[in-house]
Amino acid sequence: MVRTRDTHDQASLKAAALENLWMHSTDWTQMAEEGGPTIVVSGQGVRVTDSEGKTWLDVHGGYASVNVGYGQSEIAETMLAQMRNLTYFPQGTTTEPLIRLVEKLGSMLPGDLERVWPVSGGSEANETAIKIARAFHKKRGEPGRYKIISRKGSYHGATAGVMWLGGGAGLSDYEPAPPGMVYAPQPNPSRCELGGTTPSECASLCAQAIEDLILFHGPKTVAALIAEPITSAGGAIVPGDEYWPMVRDICDRTGVLLIADEVVCGFGRTGKMFASEHWDLVPDLMTIGKGLTSSYLPMAATVATTRVADVFAGQDNIFRQALTFGGHPVTAAVALKNIEIIERDGLVENSAKVGEYFLSRLHELKERHEVVRDVRGKGLLLGIDMTADAKTNGQADQRSGLGKRLTSKLRDQGLLLKCGDNAISMGPPLCITREDVDEIVKGLDIAFGEI
Repeated sequence: MVRTRDTHDQASLKAAALENLWMHSTDWTQMAEEGGPTIVVSGQGVRVTDSEGKTWLDVHGGYASVNVGYGQSEIAETMLAQMRNLTYFPQGTTTEPLIRLVEKLGSMLPGDLERVWPVSGGSEANETAIKIARAFHKKRGEPGRYKIISRKGSYHGATAGVMWLGGGAGLSDYEPAPPGMVYAPQPNPSRCELGGTTPSECASLCAQAIEDLILFHGPKTVAALIAEPITSAGGAIVPGDEYWPMVRDICDRTGVLLIADEVVCGFGRTGKMFASEHWDLVPDLMTIGKGLTSSYLPMAATVATTRVADVFAGQDNIFRQALTFGGHPVTAAVALKNIEIIERDGLVENSAKVGEYFLSRLHELKERHEVVRDVRGKGLLLGIDMTADAKTNGQADQRSGLGKRLTSKLRDQGLLLKCGDNAISMGPPLCITREDVDEIVKGLDIAFGEI
């Protein structure tokens, strides 16, 4: 049973938060005006309970990261057992949980992705992948390859280097940008930048645009392309099936390393263990996180193919990087138990099956509400593309506050989901049921209708 705090306790907690806490992408003055923040004290499955005793359905599963759901006591017990046995390790040593984890990952990942560099979070994983890519080329006698191609509107993390991947708004405060950032079109069939009118046409045009960029800049200057197999930002953008085979071929022909960012997409999120599997894609480097531990503890990793990793074999070729909390034995033990639960409870299969049902229900919303321009996704990585004008299919002005109003209306329905002005992204825990989906769709239906 959840113990709620008394009124005085809640007030003091909120006051302390407003005075001292710098929350993610949040203005504390506005939060104070709205009576926040919401303080969550417990969770089970897809639901959490706040300090006032109210229960909410978490539609986005943390940051599309609580894959096995809240309240898995097995994970807590595993964590405690490992902490009682060993909490850290001396410099120059390793631990059994980490060895078991990397062995497990090597057996799960596509192709010959089997050399695992453990880090603390997805941003670090992508920073590490870029460092590996640049060092790989330098060690092979091509020091001019430093440029990194990413796709407009993508998101690959918030640290100083990777925050520039994808470009986008809100970066001017942090200029100058690091050198070598190159931006390719997003293969979004709903709003194809290059004018493609079908998913196939958009996929082909956007893949060709990557080759054109490589040739324009010169293949000998480009180190890597980084992209999510399915773009999580902007409402779960799924490229046409032609896209990834073409991109893989382009990278092979030009010597550019392909980095698949599976930080969001991995561990069952898209109805496959890894989203790359939808296209039989084997990247040169893959980054994983979030669902690796279902956010029970912070952990991520960069994984390289044998071809890439072997360049760093030998004393003179070492990849020089050390992260204090990378490969922590407690997080490794948690990751192993988390993967065991995903496999044992059939959560990948549930993601595919319930995700298909969820998408069908979202199509019903599209038929009923003109503001819904498109719905899309795979598994339980789903999105809604919205329009400000049904006649022109125009995007909303950010000053419209559409996302903020939708977020508020959904809270009235007991649903926690942060909406954008032009798109909504959803990544609920993989243990979600059809009944939970019905509750979410009902709340969205009411919110769209009222707005």
